[in-house]
Amino acid sequence: MSSFWSIWISIISLGTIMGCFLLLRWCLKNKTGVKEGDDMHHEFDGIVEINNQLPRWWTIMFYATSVWALVYLALYPGLGNFEGLLGWKSSNQGVLSMAESKAAVEEASKNGKLVQYDREMRMAEERFDPIFKAYAAKPTTDLINDPEAMKVGQRLFLQNCSQCHGSDARGQRGFPNLTDNDWLYGGTPDKIKETILHGRHGNMPSWASFGEQGVKEVVAYALSLSGRSVDEDLQEKGKARFAVCAGCHGMDAKGNQALGAPNLTDNIWLYGASEKAVTESVTNGRAGVMPAFKDRLGEDKVHVLASYIYSLSQEQ
Repeated sequence: MSSFWSIWISIISLGTIMGCFLLLRWCLKNKTGVKEGDDMHHEFDGIVEINNQLPRWWTIMFYATSVWALVYLALYPGLGNFEGLLGWKSSNQGVLSMAESKAAVEEASKNGKLVQYDREMRMAEERFDPIFKAYAAKPTTDLINDPEAMKVGQRLFLQNCSQCHGSDARGQRGFPNLTDNDWLYGGTPDKIKETILHGRHGNMPSWASFGEQGVKEVVAYALSLSGRSVDEDLQEKGKARFAVCAGCHGMDAKGNQALGAPNLTDNIWLYGASEKAVTESVTNGRAGVMPAFKDRLGEDKVHVLASYIYSLSQEQ
C-alpha cells in the first residue's frame, strides 16, 4: 500500500473514532433550554417527551468502545501500513508459490510473529495428521470399502480437484473423465497416486509441418481408427503419415501409458471429438498440465485422495 493511502486510511479511522467521541460529548450537554427532567412540550399519541440525559450505562459503554477501538488499532494491523504492536496478521501476504509460503512460515516462526493462518494450520495438523497416517497404512483395496475414508477422500477431491475435473469427476474439455477407466498414464492405485503426487506434463507436438493437406489426411485416418466414416482416399494417405504418430500412440494406435499418449481407437477424445477439434490438436499440438500435489497435501492425504479417485472408476 502506498504512503498516501496508508495515511488516508489512518486519518479516516482515527477521525471517525474522534468524531464519535466528540458527538457523544456534545450530546451530554443540555442545549435545549429546558431543565433536565422537565417536559419538552412534545406529545404524540399521549406520549410526552421529557428532557433526560443519555443513560449512564450507555455513556460508559460508548466511552469503553472508543477506548477499545484505539487499543485494537494499536495492537493489530488496521491503520494503513502499521502492522500493530503485537505483530499479528491473518496470513502471509504476497506469497506466489509453495516455496515462498514455506519460507514465510519459517521466517514468521523464527521472528516470533503471530500469523493466524499458520497457527490454525499447525492445530489442524496436530489433530488430523494421525488420522491420515492411519489411513495411509491401509492399502487402497481396504480404503475403498471404508465409508468414512471415502467421505474424507471426496472432500479432498472437491477442495483440490473438482475445479478442473468437475464435482462429479466426469471432467470437461481438456480435463479427463476420472470415472470411465480410460487413463492416459494408468488407472492402478499406484499410478493414480504417482500422478497426483508428481503431476503430469502432456506434450503432443504440433504437426503443422505436414501442411494443410497432410493434416487433413492424418485427421481422417485418426478418426477412422474409432470407426468414424471418413474419405477413403484421405484415410489411406493418412495411414502412411501415421508412422510418425505411431512413435507415441503405437502402430495399433492404442496409446502408450508410459508417455501419456491416448488410445485413438476408443472414440474418447480429451479435447473434443469433432473433425475441427482433432484438426486443431494435430495442427497446434497440446500441452496439458496436471499440477503436483505432493508439497500441498503430503503423501498421506494423497493416498486417501488416490483411493477415492480409484473407487470412482470401479463403480462403472
